[in-house]
Amino acid sequence: MSRHNADLAEFLRVMRARVRPEDVGLPVAGNRRTPGLRRQEVAQSAAISVEWYTRLEQGRVGSPGATVLDALARALRLSESERHHLHLIARGEAPPPRHRPAPVGAALQELLCGMPLLPAYVVDFRFDVLARNEPAAALFGADFGSGDTGNVARMLFLVPRIRAMQLDWTRIARETVGNLRANLARHRTDARLRALVDELRHRSDDFAAWWNDQTVRERANGTKRIRHEAGGELTVRYTTLATLDNSDQYLIAVTPADAASERALRRIVTTRAGALTGTARALG
Repeated sequence: MSRHNADLAEFLRVMRARVRPEDVGLPVAGNRRTPGLRRQEVAQSAAISVEWYTRLEQGRVGSPGATVLDALARALRLSESERHHLHLIARGEAPPPRHRPAPVGAALQELLCGMPLLPAYVVDFRFDVLARNEPAAALFGADFGSGDTGNVARMLFLVPRIRAMQLDWTRIARETVGNLRANLARHRTDARLRALVDELRHRSDDFAAWWNDQTVRERANGTKRIRHEAGGELTVRYTTLATLDNSDQYLIAVTPADAASERALRRIVTTRAGALTGTARALG
């Protein structure tokens, strides 16, 4: 075993041992002889085979690609410094820099805040969520805009909660694949967009199958059904508008498609607003 492989193997073992199952939403019932996560759990989270991951920990694999290393960094809950170290010992070079999205203009921020009952958010051509209002957080979850829900494509394919609430998931997900393919044709040199596509092809069988069949579906507007824990089932329209000040940013607004859905959406939004008000009073 080379020194380089040995360093990687030891680092992975130590990082795996420190992550508690409950940290990643796994049940803790029963006896667990393994401290931290099991190899299979890390491999599943990173969307790689357990056999390949085992060889990594045994120092019997060459240099993994940057996309795989970033998937392992997420699975092992590595800090930015630890992610940087992982890339250095595995590949001998620093990782690609984290994407820093362009800031959303003040006027667009004011527009989002001025829509107190309608979920709305801003994305770029990578589908990164650049900004969102409180109704959007009420509809998609308080963490919407961060982590795996910080990118619309990633959350559709990799976040089970989001997939379950989208009752027309297959249509919406395929539409997203088609939009990503069209965007990649327009931004062929964008490394972050290519990395996103590579990650989703690696971590989602559905995405890989639809990407491989050359799906292209540029659609900006439509209707879909959502099941929400606070509002039940509702039908909404989604409308995408290009912003005038930045052609790479898009405002997406969600509006109710019928009276029943309007009542449900209002209930969802007011429930979150009430919870936020109660928290603010408790802190004050």
